[in-house]
Amino acid sequence: MAAIPLLKPKEVVRAFEKLGWEVARRRRGSHIIMTRPGHIATLSIPDHPQVARGTLRSLLAKAGITMEEFMESLS
Repeated sequence: MAAIPLLKPKEVVRAFEKLGWEVARRRRGSHIIMTRPGHIATLSIPDHPQVARGTLRSLLAKAGITMEEFMESLS
């Protein structure tokens, strides 16, 4: 299993966009909400200096994405 990196919210959003997710809205600068057509869950990415490792792990689980798929979408 790949190590979970500390990433900026912009990097996380860009990676999820490559995986088919879209930014639905920004909640007053505190969180970025992402949706995907045909997927029941929404992703709430905190707009902080870094996304915590546990938060990223939870987002990946909600999205049904493995860490390896996510890491490939970062490049």
